[in-house]
Amino acid sequence: MQVRPRKPLTWLLAAVGALACGASDDASVAPAPERAMRAPEYVGGAACASCHPTQAERWQGSHHDRAMQVATDETVLGDFGAAEVTHFGVTSTFSKRGGRYVVRTDGADGEMDDYPVAYTFGVDPLQQYLVRFPDGRVQALPLAWDTRPRGQGGQRWLHLYPDEPIPHGDLLHWTGLQQNWNHMCAACHSTRLRKGYDAAADRFDTTWSEIDVSCEACHGPGSRHEAWARAVEQGERSDPPPDLGLANPLRAPGAWQVEAGTPIARRSQPLASRAQIETCGRCHSRASLLREAPAAGQPLLDTHRVALLDPPLYFVDGQIRDEVYVYGSFRQSRMYAAGVRCSDCHDPHSLAIQAPVDGVCSRCHVPEVYATRAHHHHPPASVGASCVGCHMPARTYMGVDDRHDHGFRVPRPDLSAALGSPDACTACHADRSADWAAAQLGGWRGGEKAGAHHGQAFHAAQERKAGAARRLTRLAADAEHPAIVRATALRALGPVLDGESVPALESGLRDPDPLVRMAALGSLEALAPPARLPLAQPRLRDPVLAVRLEAERVLRPVPAGLWRPQDRAALAEVQAESLEIQRLHADRPESWANLGLLYAGRAQPDEARAAYERALRIEPRFVPAAVNLADLHRASGRDDESERVLRDALARDAENADVHHALGLTLVRLGRRGEATVHLARAAELAPDRPRYAYVHAVALHSAGDSGGARRVVDALLERYPADPAGLALRDQLQGSPGRDRFGAQ
Repeated sequence: MQVRPRKPLTWLLAAVGALACGASDDASVAPAPERAMRAPEYVGGAACASCHPTQAERWQGSHHDRAMQVATDETVLGDFGAAEVTHFGVTSTFSKRGGRYVVRTDGADGEMDDYPVAYTFGVDPLQQYLVRFPDGRVQALPLAWDTRPRGQGGQRWLHLYPDEPIPHGDLLHWTGLQQNWNHMCAACHSTRLRKGYDAAADRFDTTWSEIDVSCEACHGPGSRHEAWARAVEQGERSDPPPDLGLANPLRAPGAWQVEAGTPIARRSQPLASRAQIETCGRCHSRASLLREAPAAGQPLLDTHRVALLDPPLYFVDGQIRDEVYVYGSFRQSRMYAAGVRCSDCHDPHSLAIQAPVDGVCSRCHVPEVYATRAHHHHPPASVGASCVGCHMPARTYMGVDDRHDHGFRVPRPDLSAALGSPDACTACHADRSADWAAAQLGGWRGGEKAGAHHGQAFHAAQERKAGAARRLTRLAADAEHPAIVRATALRALGPVLDGESVPALESGLRDPDPLVRMAALGSLEALAPPARLPLAQPRLRDPVLAVRLEAERVLRPVPAGLWRPQDRAALAEVQAESLEIQRLHADRPESWANLGLLYAGRAQPDEARAAYERALRIEPRFVPAAVNLADLHRASGRDDESERVLRDALARDAENADVHHALGLTLVRLGRRGEATVHLARAAELAPDRPRYAYVHAVALHSAGDSGGARRVVDALLERYPADPAGLALRDQLQGSPGRDRFGAQ
């Protein structure tokens, strides 16, 4: 469960990202038996640089090197010479006093105060500044320094939310949860980060081995590698150990070769390991952290829960929308399928691209074929002739930070109008329509029509169109599509699931890619709890943590009497893992809400109630905790307490559809149908993309004797979602014909 802010949190990674690391079970490196038994230890980047000066020199000054630094005269780039910035009535002042950099701005209470800058954060195109508080919290200030040259519009202060006020008490105020470095950013800007939150004392003791993203952030703790190198230097041994003793080996055999007569290079050997991509993905992805100490060789989903191609993170065709940090778009690409790795295009130490702009592409794509007008149909050296311009369109975040889509997709302007997604053609030809661009591309293809696209299936599911389940089922079963696309198709199946689609979920649960298995499990929620058990239970023993956790989540409602003892034991083991994750993130309301759900599923209502209440103490506006707490009261027959909790939530967020819906259902149970209908109507109005809310509103109207009103609501629902099964069933009932029901739904 996750807070969904009304605005994207675009400050989290200031154009940099750390790469977390792992451990190895290789014991052959250490010269002494007792050392061989110990886990590898961190030795620091200086130890690496003594033997790897070239790599260290390239790393110096890189985004990783300057990901986070102590605020000094050498590291602070912003103007602290009494500069002032006014944002919606709050004037912040930047100055230097007594050797310290100070920002005077509004604090958590709305009063102006002086805040010394402890650290710089990121470097290009923005540098942000962090303030440390006595309880160990470190918060990111809302004003950043634009480090670009003045000629490019830089060398100025800018507010990261320039177009709206962020007063004290707002969820996105710089002193609040969503701007907290310890949880939101720290793990990807320093090496061997340990959050160190003490829930009892409500304070942080966050630590790192190195403040920036150093060698061991990617390669893992280096003691075994260092011990082997020292033994070689001293003449004690010459034979290299497996993987040279590196805790997280990232190299892969093979090279890219262009064979005569072929336009695109191929790997001389198939890529045997995705370790490099999975390592980069730990920070260059939109994901939540599951554990702080990954071991070598683990898939990304054993340490992180990665987002799928869902809105609002991505457009319906998979193009980037919110900040998603590359991994999810790259997983969609033909490049990924062909075995391209991050270091094929980016120097892993300097982070610079391996050749100037399109020169990177031409190393594998023969320029005599692709750098021609016959291919790109634009004047040479124009934007339209650029590989990046057409195949890696950029979006701008934090006002000035352009991020390129790494899906390497072929432009499809024919989809733009239908799906609401952007296209590279009209991004340049702003005075032309998508239809014009589609016609141009069609002419280049000799009139051949573009093929089907997975975005069309996702759009059909979002709109609840007839046949959506069938289209998603076909997509999920098509191995020619990337795993992240098939996983998203399985996730999208849940709301439109029918009997013919269940085999697709069964197949997905056996897929070799853990992302697909995790998504298939999530859609099992559309089935009644007893029907989930035989499908999800085997995945409690899945080798990948994120998959096990999803299996445990969807199995919580299964009645205890249906479990075999050995399966109940497996469930308990995964629940113990889940408890550890929530304790790791006990500074967050969503973790306490997750604990509440876990305790509720284990028939521990007192513990569940305490967890929900703790979530609301951390953030009184955290709606999921309020709704779940109200539901807990309902289960114990205390609907009056449910009403109190929901009205408190509504007082804090009067425009929240979930609260209105939950309150309406509570009032129905209390027999106050008139009041209930008002809130159910408001929920449907606030969330028109939630057909379930319109359906419940129509049922309430019909139950209150207003059949005409119920028909109008259902007609409006079906006008927007013509194939919505619940709406169709209710329309049939209102017309006096036999009703229909969803397969296996509650």
